[in-house]
Amino acid sequence: MVCRMAVNVGMCFDRSLPAPFVVEVAEQLEAHNVDQLWVIEDCFYTAGVSLAATALARTDRLTVGLGILPAVARNPAITAMELATLANLAPGRLLAGIGHGVQSWMEQMGARTPSPLTTLDEVITAVRRLLSGDTVTLDGVEVSLRDVTLDAPPTPPPPVLAGVRGPRSLELAGRVADGVVLAEGAGPTYVAGAVAQAGTPEPFRVSAFTALAIHDDASTARRIMAPFVVGLLDGTNPAVEAHPHAAEIHERFDDRGVDGIADMPADWWIELGAIGTFGDAVRHAEALADAGADDVSFFPGPTVELAREDLDHVARLAAALR
Repeated sequence: MVCRMAVNVGMCFDRSLPAPFVVEVAEQLEAHNVDQLWVIEDCFYTAGVSLAATALARTDRLTVGLGILPAVARNPAITAMELATLANLAPGRLLAGIGHGVQSWMEQMGARTPSPLTTLDEVITAVRRLLSGDTVTLDGVEVSLRDVTLDAPPTPPPPVLAGVRGPRSLELAGRVADGVVLAEGAGPTYVAGAVAQAGTPEPFRVSAFTALAIHDDASTARRIMAPFVVGLLDGTNPAVEAHPHAAEIHERFDDRGVDGIADMPADWWIELGAIGTFGDAVRHAEALADAGADDVSFFPGPTVELAREDLDHVARLAAALR
């Protein structure tokens, strides 16, 4: 089975997984010729930069993505230093995602910005310029730099992707970033729409994260993942609202709760994740690629035991999608 559009296949390192487990995951992914590992940074779990450094040090070919560094959690000069160091340690093997961050978390640590859009614009612009070797002076709303130059800017500089979801943020990404990271329920319809909202710039890298649940009986996998889908139905997730049957999904949940989600038609699940049989997972990834995704990375189960099982599924998917 061959994907009609070329796509890089990866696995996400769930925030719930213990930090030392990243070594096993990275080494197994490389051994099975999987393209990517995305390490997840959520407050207040494991930190992305240290996980990425470990994964890069234990592999020779694996691309490692940072998903997603909150823009205001670090000074952009320090962010650029961290990214430059990683990129110099492993040239061509780093993808850097930077996003708004969850605003409630930013407030918890005294870092909430009054203007997340403006702040992300300034941070991504400054970081990209620093990584390109520029001397940067900027007196912005959130970013204040004076004659800052990296001593060793990487060659090539790593792509800096905006981890965003809404239309205004996607439009910003199209102007200031090298691409986007799309998370939490991103389906083919949403991916295509996100590229359009970004203004279809060229080149523009699209990295999509997606849920993974494979079972010989598709209905079993869907029932397992029905609560996950319910968790996305709060009206604030543009990816789910872009689903061609979004209104009907809400109606099903209102009428029958989780059961109404679990027995949705099979083709509706293709827009929600790699959920069902192995063939369903392949079709989901193919649809994402055809919609414009360059990278598709799968979220495993949240425990070490489940993640080990899903490592095998990801390896099979990588082989099937080549």
